[in-house]
Amino acid sequence: MAIALGTSATQLKVGAGTVSRVYKGSTAFWDSDAAAYTAAVEAADGQSLELGVVAAYHNFILGCKADGIWDAIKASCILCGARTLAGALVPLAGTAPTNVADGFVSGDYTRGGATPGLQGDGTSYLDSGFSDASVDTDNIHAAVYVSAFPTLSNTRYLGSGVTTAPSSSMQLQHFLSRHWTYNRSRGSYYDTGSRGLGLFGTSRDNSANYDVLSDGVLDSVSDASFSTDGTSFKVFGYASGTGITDAQIAFYSAGEALDLEALGTRVTTLITAIGNAL
Repeated sequence: MAIALGTSATQLKVGAGTVSRVYKGSTAFWDSDAAAYTAAVEAADGQSLELGVVAAYHNFILGCKADGIWDAIKASCILCGARTLAGALVPLAGTAPTNVADGFVSGDYTRGGATPGLQGDGTSYLDSGFSDASVDTDNIHAAVYVSAFPTLSNTRYLGSGVTTAPSSSMQLQHFLSRHWTYNRSRGSYYDTGSRGLGLFGTSRDNSANYDVLSDGVLDSVSDASFSTDGTSFKVFGYASGTGITDAQIAFYSAGEALDLEALGTRVTTLITAIGNAL
């Protein structure tokens, strides 16, 4: 059930009823996952969120469930909306990522506006803690929402795998002015020929081909899958901290295969709603 702002600054409308921040003490009118996530973000922030941000979280989670893609998301952070970097690193799914290398600081984080998200610096990355061996070889996705392109020419938004052959890589890569992908690929990449802000992702549900969404275009790529090498997904890089990007990223997810177009629509709506609430 979608929610919207109510008649006052402290109320939300849920269906035909109006409630006031009921997720604090009850889930009677709320989805339990949305309530738990919102409460965890506010605890990390040390203060309450705007109701418009709360509504955006709730509607995103309920929308993903309605689309049948929620359970496929095994590791994820919404890197915008929260008041603090600590709040942004609260996991939507899975465990909290580790802030690695030089480390992101509060000044790298923008919660809303034209370019929301966490700004890379070419040296810092997040370790999601989610191994690509946690899902089947032919049942996997990875996605990021890019709010600002990198200035560095050959970097990774997100990926797993190793730098030496033979590797079975999952990578979302920025090369010059194009997006490249690997999905359980062994040295074989797909060049989209372009790039676009918004959701960039890849999803495989069989051994023969996989899907890529970039710049709003969904492509099917013929490429045989290989078994995983069992490394964890890194955000703003891949492997053990290679190809680190200075892009700005507002969302990431990894897990089982899912409908990339549905995820793209939901994430875009989420980030737009957060921007409108701030």
